[in-house]
Amino acid sequence: MGSDKSKDIDGLEGALKVVYEDNHVLVVFKPHRLLIQSDQSGSPTLFLQICEWLKEKYQKPGKVFLGMVHRLDRPAAGLVVFAKTSKGASRLSEQIRAKEMAKKYQILVQGEFTTPGGNCIHYLTDPGSGRSEVFQEPMKDTKKAELNYRVLGVKKGLSLVEVDLITGRRHQIRAQMAHLGFPIVGDGRYGASRFFREGSIALVASELGFKHPTTKETLVFVLPDELNSVKRFWDEY
Repeated sequence: MGSDKSKDIDGLEGALKVVYEDNHVLVVFKPHRLLIQSDQSGSPTLFLQICEWLKEKYQKPGKVFLGMVHRLDRPAAGLVVFAKTSKGASRLSEQIRAKEMAKKYQILVQGEFTTPGGNCIHYLTDPGSGRSEVFQEPMKDTKKAELNYRVLGVKKGLSLVEVDLITGRRHQIRAQMAHLGFPIVGDGRYGASRFFREGSIALVASELGFKHPTTKETLVFVLPDELNSVKRFWDEY
């Protein structure tokens, strides 16, 4: 679903895009290197930028409600949905728990796949401030991680891949692809040797689909090509 409701937010990391907004939900583009929520670094965050934007747009004197429904790693980019009401936050979170929210990603990996795609099930440890360990069978302190992937193209030692995330573990795509022998370009933490962009990895959240929390309408948002750094890199490679 495209939208003519796009507008710029002048953020500390450049112009951010609001892809869609109504009374209950807000779909935005998160650029590479921008945190979604605050950490020990004190760096700018998407969450606070959106709060400030809402305060200014609606002239709210106090705090605004903004519900964070899901996350995206700092070095990645793409589509993220926030809730503007507690009802919206609760119902969107329930969709995630029920695996009803569709999230697709495009990644660029080192290596050339010889298969058209597949299903991957592994068991991951929490990465903490490091990296996830990947196991074939359940182990202590691991959680099941499942995804489907489809190879979109192969050339000159790289593969363009679309990932359909079934579970939503931290670093899941990064860890599982590296475990398969195909680390994401730019992801030195998981063994990549190819550079992508400073502080960034070749991973974008390219499609987001969910049921509207009040109208129940199915909404699907696709990342425009001009915001898809992975697709642009691939086309120019």
